[in-house]
Amino acid sequence: MCYEVAPRIVDLMSTATGAPTASADTTTSPATTAGPTADSDTATTAATSLRSATATAAPTARGRARGWQLRFAVLSLVWGFSFLFIKVGTQGFAPLQVTLGRVAFGALVLLAVLVVKRERLPRSARTWAHLTVAAFLLNALPFSLFAYAELTIPSTLAGICNATSPLWGMALSVVALSEDRPTRRRVAGLGLGFLGVLTVLGAWQGFAGTDLTGTVMALGASLCYPIGWIYVRRTLAGVSHSHLSMSGAQLLLATAQLAVVTPLFTTAPTGYPIIPLLAVFALGALGTGLAFLIQYGLVAEIGPTTAQMVTYFIPVIATAAGVALLHEQLSWNTPVGALIVLAGAALTQSRPRPSRPTVPPTGSSTTN
Repeated sequence: MCYEVAPRIVDLMSTATGAPTASADTTTSPATTAGPTADSDTATTAATSLRSATATAAPTARGRARGWQLRFAVLSLVWGFSFLFIKVGTQGFAPLQVTLGRVAFGALVLLAVLVVKRERLPRSARTWAHLTVAAFLLNALPFSLFAYAELTIPSTLAGICNATSPLWGMALSVVALSEDRPTRRRVAGLGLGFLGVLTVLGAWQGFAGTDLTGTVMALGASLCYPIGWIYVRRTLAGVSHSHLSMSGAQLLLATAQLAVVTPLFTTAPTGYPIIPLLAVFALGALGTGLAFLIQYGLVAEIGPTTAQMVTYFIPVIATAAGVALLHEQLSWNTPVGALIVLAGAALTQSRPRPSRPTVPPTGSSTTN
């Protein structure tokens, strides 16, 4: 954004300062009286060019900022509404059928982009083997668990459970990744986050009014993601294929896995009700396929740290959508607990500020 404007300004400033020097070198020529006027004109022209370039660059930077902010908002909406789409989809289809449709439509979107960009799928058998495990941990299993969970819990609760992924990730990284060491800040965030989960579930009331089976499924789904991320980090970190190619292959494998399993546990649908069908299509094409493309672009433009902040908007949007469109009941402990969960997740992802170097007092000597 703004850092892209700086080189242009530096170039113009060097031009402005270089012009008088060049004129000074020509003072030995007979036309010495014209030197000051030429220098003044050159400097004025350079300054005008500098102001013009700055004025042009500023709106461009603002436009780019608005561009990624708009895509960030779209990604938050799409992922937040995914829990509503799951809920509506399970009203017409079995949970595994909803999940199969989700990964199939998502895979079609990514494959279409691969064709347009003329990118190839991975060819290494080793890569495909690791992607098979990743597809199960990151797509087939968690998507299925969320679909089954929403048979008995509201979409608002499922969205809040999804926000616990950073908490699980922090806990698992301490065990599985030796380079990730816990700090007091991150441990405090972990404890705060799980306190928020207990608040959402109404633990002081004996979890009254909450289906524990569905809740455990939703929490288990959110646990699958960091397990999958750690596996991918350990096995596929050095692969040279693009993220688009790898994700397209991963969704293809998830589709194949569910295509095998779904007929074993479900019967063919007797009909295709339009609203649940559209929900499944939106869940796959938008919440899985398009969402990846937006996220990939955001990470490339603004970096993963800012892009991952979308995690904190998902439960807010999921809750608002469930209450407004599905008329789900919302007790006071749900939003309060959700805020505690998000605060804990933010702490686990934060890093302490580097300490400032100590400046010796004026007049003191640093030598012996």
